[in-house]
Amino acid sequence: MAATSPDLMSTIVSLCKRRGFIFQSSEIYGGLNSCWDYGPLGVELKRNVKEAWWRAMVTNRRDIVGIDASILMHPKVWEASGHRAGFSDPLVDCKQCKMRFRADHLDNIEKCPSCGGALTEIRKFNLMFKTFMGPVEDDSATVFMRPETAQGIFVNFLNVQQASRLKPPFGIAQIGKSFRNEITPGNFTYRTREFEQMEMEFFVPPADDRYWYDFWKETRRSWYIEYGIRPENLRLREHAPQELAHYAKGCADIEYLFPFGWSELEGIANRTDFDLKRHSEASGKSLAYFDNDSNRHYFPFVIEPAAGADRAALAFLTDAYDVDKEDNQRVILRLHPALAPIKVAVLPLVKKDGMPEKAENIYRDLLDHSITSFYDQTSAIGRRYARQDEAGTPFCVTVDTQTLQDDTVTIRDRDSREQYRVAATQIVGAITEKLSGKRQ
Repeated sequence: MAATSPDLMSTIVSLCKRRGFIFQSSEIYGGLNSCWDYGPLGVELKRNVKEAWWRAMVTNRRDIVGIDASILMHPKVWEASGHRAGFSDPLVDCKQCKMRFRADHLDNIEKCPSCGGALTEIRKFNLMFKTFMGPVEDDSATVFMRPETAQGIFVNFLNVQQASRLKPPFGIAQIGKSFRNEITPGNFTYRTREFEQMEMEFFVPPADDRYWYDFWKETRRSWYIEYGIRPENLRLREHAPQELAHYAKGCADIEYLFPFGWSELEGIANRTDFDLKRHSEASGKSLAYFDNDSNRHYFPFVIEPAAGADRAALAFLTDAYDVDKEDNQRVILRLHPALAPIKVAVLPLVKKDGMPEKAENIYRDLLDHSITSFYDQTSAIGRRYARQDEAGTPFCVTVDTQTLQDDTVTIRDRDSREQYRVAATQIVGAITEKLSGKRQ
């Protein structure tokens, strides 16, 4: 289903709560703005997204390794990176209704878009969350919740390079929480103050930066298509020169057509050698790479694909949402099998004649083979199928009367609705083969 319906966002939000994907944080206390909790299905979906990213970026590559850097870092890291001085958004307040807005998101910076009142002068608002380390809350104890995971990679560049014995071109990847005190968060989980990033810094010889910049733009775009995003709902937008950060030689956004319009899903940037040079200057410790072949030191350029796990999960959910108009408006989440929270639902046709016991054995066997499964024996079989379609479960295994006669079961395919019988002893193999396929 194309992500163009104006009501689709509210529909997705409703589905997420009903089926246990995403809940409002602290809901029983009225909620906390822009903070969300992932429920039983949501946590599995996001974990699968992260694992798919990690496989593509680290596990299946010889030239990229991973780290897990601390959220809290030395305050001088953020001075050297420019975050303390320049990581800010333009803020204006309405003098009448007191609402706050990002000035660069307004068409008229003199008139409040909510009530029409006058706006204040633009002032800079730093997006970093500040806290204190230790028992005394003074300037000497100030630390920051990291606004990005990239700096943890840069300050560990030499540690990782020397320990892994890698030479450019090579990458360092990590997945982790970041925090930004956004002025105007919103659009469900798209823009939040606490989020999870999937970032990779790819260190290359300066002369090869253009090749690798183009390589990662296409590689990352293809990854979303591989896992089910429709190509027509993706586009690659190159930044104009005036949009570039002061350190960037180039930057492109992979944009997705969300219900609220085209918006950034992932950014790929050529950060040049800015970060390594800045940290070398600020720390007094050279982060230059020594090339044995040329017998010289140099600072590698960095190509950075930076994605959000929350945004990716939202895009996959949105793109998978479908309604079967010929079948009583049945909702189907056509998630790629690798991303689906539940891979198989095991369903006894009725709660008698030994069917539940047989179904329980099949369920336990699937779990023993690390296939995420769900057992359900409540309500009519059609309603159970509908629940699993709405949860995105690609396959249902049904134990019925014939099972008791010849030890075969029915496997139902979510997308095609095809049903076929296999021997109970062949279920694990049949499901494993199916899960290795791609969504059509």
